[in-house]
Amino acid sequence: MAKEYLSQRNVPFVEKDVINDKSAMDELLKIGVLTTPVTTIDGEVVVGFDRARFEELLSE
Repeated sequence: MAKEYLSQRNVPFVEKDVINDKSAMDELLKIGVLTTPVTTIDGEVVVGFDRARFEELLSE
């Protein structure tokens, strides 16, 4: 849902595969999260799909 939301709004993003990319998994562990999706917007971490938080961060 996060990917679809960002795509529909033409927000560029980089998708990372934590299963097949060790460095992506290391990034996830570094921020202390063990679930996906995780989206970082201007340094703010959003765990899961939180439409209200996405809209708040993207409107700043």
